Amino acid sequence: MNGWLWGAAVLAVALIPLALAAALRPAEEGIVALEAAGSDAALALLLLAEGFHRQSFGSMALVLAVTSFVGAIAFLRFLDRLE
Repeated sequence: MNGWLWGAAVLAVALIPLALAAALRPAEEGIVALEAAGSDAALALLLLAEGFHRQSFGSMALVLAVTSFVGAIAFLRFLDRLE
């Protein structure tokens, strides 16, 4: 196991408190944790791509980063309509 995979493992473990914060906080505060978790997961996928020498993980990281941001914006828009 090389340093890239160790870094990906650390980032994967860091997703746990972010997921808990997103689930247990009110929606306005939880969206911040959700955005941080999206960035964290994208970085973990990039480290996995480098550690395994697979470009497909890098492509998935790029897609995740874009969809995470767009999803958060859509969630905030619909949350505003519900209130």
